[in-house]
Amino acid sequence: MWRSPRISYLVTRLSQMNISDVRCCYSQMLSQPSHSQTKPLPSDQKQIPKHYIGENVSRKDRTMFLLTTLRDIDDSKEAIYGALDAWVAWEQKFPIGSLRNILIRLEMEQQWHRVVQVIKWMLSKGQGTTMGTYGQLIRALDMDHRVEEAHKFWEMKIGTDLHSVPWQLCHLMISVYYRNKMLEDLVKLFKGLEAFDRKPRDKLIIQKVANAYEMLGLVEEKERIMEKYNHLFAEKGPTKKSRRKLSKTKEEQPDEFGKDSKEK
Repeated sequence: MWRSPRISYLVTRLSQMNISDVRCCYSQMLSQPSHSQTKPLPSDQKQIPKHYIGENVSRKDRTMFLLTTLRDIDDSKEAIYGALDAWVAWEQKFPIGSLRNILIRLEMEQQWHRVVQVIKWMLSKGQGTTMGTYGQLIRALDMDHRVEEAHKFWEMKIGTDLHSVPWQLCHLMISVYYRNKMLEDLVKLFKGLEAFDRKPRDKLIIQKVANAYEMLGLVEEKERIMEKYNHLFAEKGPTKKSRRKLSKTKEEQPDEFGKDSKEK
């Protein structure tokens, strides 16, 4: 993978540093003016103003620096949080768009532990508190073999409000429970959704619930829901709502790394 000379230099430096030096290293990168964005400083100014620092390095370079740092530094909460704190300290606004791009790239590389760390850091700053982020965290915890932690997060942050949780997120949690043989938790979640008269629109959900009932020996319950939702199995192909949702999801997918953010 190609890296600019500044990024390559800083990666080498990072491999020789303790995490306490990351802030200084990042400051060094920001203080080096790029060829395309150089601004003269006032003659009576001894230090580089913060707004000049932010403008001297492109958003893409700053994002790539953090991504490279997250790949290379020690795998500890202190190291990751320290690097993220140092990186965000120079931003005028919280760079949620850049962080989403980084999370997408880490997911593509299947670095689930890093995804968990970055999202937890975001939440500790009061940022990214959306159902989309919560679902991303649950999936990463599951893929990182931390299903009990995913379960606890669901119970604490999401499961107390089942009347309004999006079905996509409910399906994700049902799938997590099903894949990890947590059948009683799966049944409890589905019964909670039924109590609010939530009507699933995907036969895959019903099939997993039915299988869970069967494996638990609750044959009558299995027959009940199969009869109640048999219309879903009669439908062929995705529904109109599903097609619209799929189309919208594709439209919202980001372009190449760093190109979907409007931040400059």
